[in-house]
Amino acid sequence: MVAQVLSLSASRLMFNHDEIYSVSTFLGLCRRSLENNIPYCWVQGEISNLSRPSSGHWYFSLKDERCAIRCALFRLNQRKLKFALENGMSVVLRGAPTLYEARGDFQVVVQQIEPAGIGNLQLAFDQLKNKLRAEGLFDAVHKSSLPEFIKTIAVVSSANGAVIHDIINVLNKRYPFANIKLYDTLVQGDTAHHQIIKALQMAEADKRCEVIILARGGGSMEDLWTFNEESLARAIFACKTPIVSAIGHETDTTIADFVADIKAPTPSAAAAMVTPDKTELLIRLAKLRRNLSSAIDQTLERNQFLLQQLQFRIIDPSQELQHKAQRLDDAEVRLTRAIKTLKTLNQAKLKTLHTELHQHSPARFIAYKIEQSKLAQERLLKAGAKCSGLFKIKLKHINTQLQKNMAYSLSKSTSKLNNHAKALHILSPLSTLSRGYSITHDEDNSVLHSAAQVDVGAIISTTLHQGKLLSKVYDKKDN
Repeated sequence: MVAQVLSLSASRLMFNHDEIYSVSTFLGLCRRSLENNIPYCWVQGEISNLSRPSSGHWYFSLKDERCAIRCALFRLNQRKLKFALENGMSVVLRGAPTLYEARGDFQVVVQQIEPAGIGNLQLAFDQLKNKLRAEGLFDAVHKSSLPEFIKTIAVVSSANGAVIHDIINVLNKRYPFANIKLYDTLVQGDTAHHQIIKALQMAEADKRCEVIILARGGGSMEDLWTFNEESLARAIFACKTPIVSAIGHETDTTIADFVADIKAPTPSAAAAMVTPDKTELLIRLAKLRRNLSSAIDQTLERNQFLLQQLQFRIIDPSQELQHKAQRLDDAEVRLTRAIKTLKTLNQAKLKTLHTELHQHSPARFIAYKIEQSKLAQERLLKAGAKCSGLFKIKLKHINTQLQKNMAYSLSKSTSKLNNHAKALHILSPLSTLSRGYSITHDEDNSVLHSAAQVDVGAIISTTLHQGKLLSKVYDKKDN
């Protein structure tokens, strides 16, 4: 019995050598079986273990509450992906099952991937919006204000659309003084954002352009997706010239609207936002003209008052000369008094010496002292004469300086008087008449400002630069 069992076991261990496969052959057979028998499928799950190596391919696991499967999203299949994959994101993907033979891993090669519960474009829009907001590209501190008066407006849009015509029509009615420079570009398509960036850079380089309008007509989210590209958003942020975003209708919103300095609901509204109304400008101009006329009248009155004050402050040269002459007389009196005082002191000293000499009374000593006294007297007289000469020279210098100061003061006052006279002449009504203007008075000698102030048949007088004219009114017209 035991022999039968051993014989049976040995027979079961017998196998055909032609049916033995190597590992690589076996895995290749399994891979081909999977790829040939299981078609592309849509699979829903949650992303985990996301990996982005330097090769550019993405690897992750797709799992549910029970199982998980390895997935590979190669670089060529990422071109149509508008949003970024994140761990924990719920997605629906289309792919084919295969076997990675190098590790014997079962995996799905992803061809297409969509977010579960939200559109691909909407998710990409929200992700880029949150990213740029976190970087501060939407902050108000980076927004530039529009200039008050604009000479040149750059419009970045398509030359074939109705947008540019709407902008031109609004500007012609509202502010026809502005120049429009159109930077023609595509506004829809996969490569349109590259052309828009180039057009913005050209408008930025043209220093004559004071504001840029980025405009396009309405459309679906797919049609407007060019204005949601990250590269375009950063190009708008880099521009120093104020940018007004006028993309689509009032309900349309793009990333470019958040980055631009101002968002306009429509292209026509953008044209109205960047320019003032010519009617309001004319009203302001009339008000400024009235203010200027009032300011001129006030300035004229103030200058006339200042001229009168300056006339009162002008010093009469004869009075100044008399004042200097009086100072000269005072100096001469003080000099004479000083000389007399010095002479008196010297005489007293001489008398003291003479007394001392008389007290000692040697004849030779007396003669010597007499000689010394004579010499001292001569030196005293010379010193007095020298001092008198110095004072005369100083008085002469003071007199000369006085004459120069009087001449300079008179010249300066004369120059100021001439300048004020010229200014008065420029503001004078007679000067205005000399340029061809005239003043018309009625019979009561009142100045006429309008034709309504006189009647037909009245006698009026017209004052010209030279002479007057008397006229009779035969007809009148109101502007």
